[in-house]
Amino acid sequence: MNSLKLSGLAMAAATALVLAAQALAQNAPNRVIVVSLEDRKLALVEDGKVMKVYSVAVGKPSTPSPVGTFTIERRVANPTYHHGGKTVLPGPGNPVGTRWMGLSKHGYGIHGTNEPNSIGKAASHGCIRMAKADLEEFYTLVAAGDTVELVGQKNEETAQLFGGEDNPAAAAASQTAQLEAPVQLENAIVTAEISAPVPEVAAMPASR
Repeated sequence: MNSLKLSGLAMAAATALVLAAQALAQNAPNRVIVVSLEDRKLALVEDGKVMKVYSVAVGKPSTPSPVGTFTIERRVANPTYHHGGKTVLPGPGNPVGTRWMGLSKHGYGIHGTNEPNSIGKAASHGCIRMAKADLEEFYTLVAAGDTVELVGQKNEETAQLFGGEDNPAAAAASQTAQLEAPVQLENAIVTAEISAPVPEVAAMPASR
C-alpha cells in the first residue's frame, strides 16, 4: 500500500515538473541574436525589441565568419583552452576569454579574447569576439537554443538595428566596448576546429 502511495506521489511530482517546464517555455521570450559582419555589431533582440547592441570582432578576410542562421548549442563559463599540446587554464591569458557560447555551426562560437584591441575589427579566425565586460553580461542574457543570425551584407534588418546614431533604437541600446590591456596573442591555428566542450570544464583546441 505504501509503495502504491509513493508511486502515485512520484507520478504527481513528475507531472508537476513537466507542466512547470511547459509554462516556462511558453513564457520565455522569443530571443534572436543578430550579428552584422559589415557593421561588426551584435544586437540582442527579444520579442522584436532591441535590448542590447555590442561592438564585436568578426572574421578577417582570409578566415571569414560563416553567414546564415544558427543556434547557441552550449554555454561554458571559464573554459579551459587546449591546442597543439598546450593547455591554457581559465584566466586573463585564455584566448577565448571567460565565456564560450558554441554555435550549431561546428567550430564557431561567441567568446572573449585576450586581444581586446581587436574588438570592432575584422580580426578573428571566424568566431565572434566580445570585450570581457560585454561578454559576461551577454552570457547571462542568452540561453542554449537561442537563434543567432550572422548577416554578411547590410540589409533592411541590419539598417534598422545598426543604422548609426540617427537610429534611436540602436543609439539607446549601444554599449561601449570596454578594452583591457592585452595579455598575450592568440596561439590558434586557423584551420583547427573547436571541439564540443563539456559544460564548465570545456576543452577547446583552437580559438577563432
